[in-house]
Amino acid sequence: MSLLGRSLRAAVCALVVFCGSVAAVATAEAESSCHPAGRTLRYVVAFDRGTSEAEARAAITAGCGSATVYYPQIAVAVATSADRDFAELVKPAAAFSAQAERLAVQRATGTPSAKPAPARAELEPTDPAKVPTADRTAEQWDMRAIGADKARTIERGRPDVVVGVLDSGVDATHPELTAALDPDRSAGCLTGAPDRNWAATTSAHGTHVAGIIAAADDGKGVTGVAPGVRIASVKVIDDRGYADPEAAVCGLMWAASQRMTVTNSSYFVDPWSLSCAHADARGVVNEVMARAVEYATSAGTLTVAAATNEAVGLVPSPHSGSGTQAEGCQALPAGLRDVVAVSSVSADRVKAGYSSYGLGVIDVAAPGGEAGRCVLSTVPGGYAPLCGTSMAAPHVAGVAALLASEHPGYGARQLKRTLDAQATPIACPADYDLTGDGSQDAYCTGYAGFNGFYGHGMVDALAAVAPRVSGPNPAR
Repeated sequence: MSLLGRSLRAAVCALVVFCGSVAAVATAEAESSCHPAGRTLRYVVAFDRGTSEAEARAAITAGCGSATVYYPQIAVAVATSADRDFAELVKPAAAFSAQAERLAVQRATGTPSAKPAPARAELEPTDPAKVPTADRTAEQWDMRAIGADKARTIERGRPDVVVGVLDSGVDATHPELTAALDPDRSAGCLTGAPDRNWAATTSAHGTHVAGIIAAADDGKGVTGVAPGVRIASVKVIDDRGYADPEAAVCGLMWAASQRMTVTNSSYFVDPWSLSCAHADARGVVNEVMARAVEYATSAGTLTVAAATNEAVGLVPSPHSGSGTQAEGCQALPAGLRDVVAVSSVSADRVKAGYSSYGLGVIDVAAPGGEAGRCVLSTVPGGYAPLCGTSMAAPHVAGVAALLASEHPGYGARQLKRTLDAQATPIACPADYDLTGDGSQDAYCTGYAGFNGFYGHGMVDALAAVAPRVSGPNPAR
């Protein structure tokens, strides 16, 4: 994918944009040459690094669009346009619209490409008086599997450690989460620019994830991995379940700007199921996501991400500016180099059948459960079990938060290296025939200390807070 070349400044001036007194004339000429299609769509636009905000906004205007926000740290903009040719007009920058992609699929197939509308129009706020108060920690097999029950007797997590829950929104009225939630650091990112609409509306997903990380240790309901840390609700998944690239970029940039220690991304970037084919559009998405993750990492924010529930073998995603595209299935952000990618295991410490995997992608494994024995956590109004890599990832985010509480001087990469080093290795299974039909359901490559199913092994909360007693978790 060709991004904006070094000649942008001259090219923009040649288009008489922001070049003295002719700027207004240029804008008028650009508008007169635009051909709106009647529906305004949102785009993420990658410029050449070093592009100023004025230059980026000028190029977007000349391309018949309107800039929503520009992130100069990574030279990525979010724009809207009703001109169906915007992606071509804004060149040599690289633009992509998930909305346009879904419409194109719909036109080509004659079938709706949108996910079905949620069953409930809106989630009701939790009434704390109606939330059951029974202690259900005995049902939290997942916490015992990683030693979190013992770890929190040593370190509950520090309140200055903030974990960003990049998800569908968190229910701030749930009594297990109210004290942990930091509304000042919470934001909505669905437009690509941060706003104050960050609460859960149609999905319990973000609230469930938040409870795994930091549900209160109060003798009621469930307890999170790190009940002493703070969480921020960063809404990047919309009410139909989409996580578009501009929302994900916004979430990562917001987390970095708020100096969050860790973020949890239990999603993969839409509009495709997974990027399993070579295509230019996927190159744009990879580029903007890679830039955002790399920037967040350099700012001290560790990104933890779910490996997805597609049950496919993943390949690493290229770093920013590489100009190459991986051949094979990618999951963004999980496949990016600086991300802690998490696979899911059952209560038997075997890779869950739905969990994606891949040597060089998966860093660690954590409990996500299988049907019949899922992970119990908070949902609006109470508690419920859910299964998935979405549940596995926040266990790791919680452990990273404990580790950061013990070692406040650790940066993002040091946190990642320590998580990997402290994990308990799990060897590839000799026989991975979950269905019993005589054939392998997936193939694990690597060795006991590092393989495609479990990465470096099961994440270890106890080792994170008490390395002097690290080793095989006695609870396992």
